[in-house]
Amino acid sequence: MATYSQAFIGWLAQLHPDRLPAPTNTATVMAMDGLLRQFASFFGVGVIAAVVHYGFLIVLVELSQIGAVIATLVGYVGGGIVSYVLNERHTYSRARSHAAAGWRFALVAAVGFALTYGLMTLFVERWMIPYLLAQLVTTAIVLVWSFFAHKIFSFGEKRGQTG
Repeated sequence: MATYSQAFIGWLAQLHPDRLPAPTNTATVMAMDGLLRQFASFFGVGVIAAVVHYGFLIVLVELSQIGAVIATLVGYVGGGIVSYVLNERHTYSRARSHAAAGWRFALVAAVGFALTYGLMTLFVERWMIPYLLAQLVTTAIVLVWSFFAHKIFSFGEKRGQTG
């Protein structure tokens, strides 16, 4: 059975055989495949966490008349709890104990919280972008930060280890 990376390279070879890079060794292909699977798991967990986050955001803004910046921070905490539990179980093969990974996850989440606060304040309060559009852009930025920070720092995966 071909891995995701092998299938992708095969597809590229069919489209542009003259542009295919030099053959890649099996270890590199397997590492790329593992990273793709891990990112897919992270993305799936992120969707669940985002539903929690956006749920808080929309309910607090629309029903409770709380400002979008405060509402998104409440949602961020709720989504963050869901994210930790699911990522710890399904995405990362951690090299650290739960206690060691927990405080690291919290530190990465605190940076994400600060990014969320800063970006949402800029987008919604300064640039007057509608809060849901602002949150979508903010989510994309924080997603990239979180994936790599948790992979490297929170769960302490060694180089080449992807799940």
